[in-house]
Amino acid sequence: MFAQSTLQMLDAVARHGSFSAAAAQLHKVPSAISYGVRQVEEQLGATLFERQHRKVVLTPAGAHFLEQARQWLREMEQVRLQTQRVANGWQRSLRVALDNVVKADRITALVRDFYAAFDDAELILSIEVFNGVWDALAEGRADIAIGATTAVPVGGDFGYREMGELDWALVMAPSHPASSMDRLTPEGIRRFPLICLEDTARTLPKRTTWLQDNQRRIMVPDWPNAQACVQAGLGLNYMPRHLARPLLAGGSLVERTMTGGQRPSPCCLAWSRERDSPLLQWLLDYLGEPAQLHKEWLA
Repeated sequence: MFAQSTLQMLDAVARHGSFSAAAAQLHKVPSAISYGVRQVEEQLGATLFERQHRKVVLTPAGAHFLEQARQWLREMEQVRLQTQRVANGWQRSLRVALDNVVKADRITALVRDFYAAFDDAELILSIEVFNGVWDALAEGRADIAIGATTAVPVGGDFGYREMGELDWALVMAPSHPASSMDRLTPEGIRRFPLICLEDTARTLPKRTTWLQDNQRRIMVPDWPNAQACVQAGLGLNYMPRHLARPLLAGGSLVERTMTGGQRPSPCCLAWSRERDSPLLQWLLDYLGEPAQLHKEWLA
């Protein structure tokens, strides 16, 4: 409705309390400033300044309008700066897919540190299961994936950084019948349900956890629900060891071993080279090298 130059003129008049002082700042003649103010007042149908002998003073309507005008000027400046950043390759958001094996408290720390570093960018997080992490990366729903497990099921221009191996523990409730078995075998546990997580992949083939032929599955969406089902004695579960450790220490779960069970899963950090940006580079520096990644996210 009003040009930026018009809003700046009104702001100058309000700050100086004088048409002539505002004119000097804006390199105009006082009559041009007076005429410009009068035009705005006619458009608004309200008097913005009370003309006194040697100065002008904001009316209540003028004070209200100037408060809004200054807000518009700040927003215009933000739009200008953001447009320049986009033109120079700046990205306003960073999309991160996290496999739900990663430590929850580390996610909170990432959010805190990101927003401390950037006041004009947004971090968009999604929690995925199994191939859902790779699916998000391949389909462009994520710029980077943390904790992606097993072999890479997609092709593309991706960067990778190892995160070490994810160790698994076969766990069950102390009251579960399998906990008292002398020796666990795949055939022996087939009669017990296995707590499984649903792969969140949309286009890639879904991956399942270790499962025996004809063994019943109990499907859950994430590890907290899997943990609750195992603690309730509903079935067995191969749980990431770093998630199972406090439950084993507290006695709410017990661990048993079995020949031919779940092997450790290599994990990695993966990102799209095609979606490189200053935000992505900041995150790569922040996450660090393999040893740091394993310690902070999986250990």
